[in-house]
Amino acid sequence: MKVDILAIGVHPDDVELSCCGTLLRHISIGKTVGLLDLTRGELGSRGSADLRDVEASESATKMGATFRRNLRMADGFFQYTQESLLRIVEIIRWCQPKSCWPMRHDDRHPDHGRAAKLTSDACFYAGLLKIETNFEGQPQAHWRPKAVYHYIQDKNLTPDFVVDITPFMDKKLDLILTFSSQFYLPETAEYDTEPKTPISGKDFFEFIKSKNRVFGRPIGVEFAEGFIAARTPGVSDLFDLH
Repeated sequence: MKVDILAIGVHPDDVELSCCGTLLRHISIGKTVGLLDLTRGELGSRGSADLRDVEASESATKMGATFRRNLRMADGFFQYTQESLLRIVEIIRWCQPKSCWPMRHDDRHPDHGRAAKLTSDACFYAGLLKIETNFEGQPQAHWRPKAVYHYIQDKNLTPDFVVDITPFMDKKLDLILTFSSQFYLPETAEYDTEPKTPISGKDFFEFIKSKNRVFGRPIGVEFAEGFIAARTPGVSDLFDLH
C-alpha cells in the first residue's frame, strides 16, 4: 500500500483543517495520499467518536485518499512511549511514503505538540534497520521518508514555504464540513444544542479563509497553506519558486 504522501493528525479533522488543500492539489496531479489519525477524538465536546469515524471515512473518500487508518490512541492522554512510536513506525513502513506531513510542535492544543514530536521521531526510527516490526502478521523492511513537512494549524506561525491552494479552496471547505458534528451549519443552527467550542462559531470558516489568504499573500495568490520543513529543502529550478 505504497503512497507518495502520508498526512498524520491527532484527531479526525486535523488534516482537513490544516493541509487538505495541498493534498487535493497533489492528488490532482496523480500523487497518492494516505491518512493516519492517532485518536478518534473521543474527548471532543461535540458529537461522538462513532460519528467522527463515519465523518472521517466519508471525507477520505471525497478527498480521493488511498486509505485512512486510526491508531485509536487515547485522546488527550496518549504518551510518548516505545509502544506508541512503534505503532506509527509500522504504518510508515507499511505504506512507505516519500513524504510525511505531521503537525507542528507548537500549537494551541497540547495533543498537537506531543503528536508532532512522536510522529516526526517515528519517521526517523522507521529507517533504523535493527528495529523489527510486524504489521498485520507481515515482517516489515526499514523505511524513512525523504522529507517531513509540518503543517500549520491554529497558531500564526511563520512558514518555511507555502502552497497555492486557490483552485481547491472550495473543496477544502467541503471536506471540513464533512465533519458536520463539529461546526456551524446554517440549516441546523436553530436546533443545535451541542456545546459551543472555539471552532463551532459562525465565523470560524471566515477565520480559515482569512488564514489561507494570509499565507497566499506573499506569493500573490488568493489562498495558500503553510508548512515548516524538518530540514532545509532543496530546489532544482529557481524559476519554479513563486
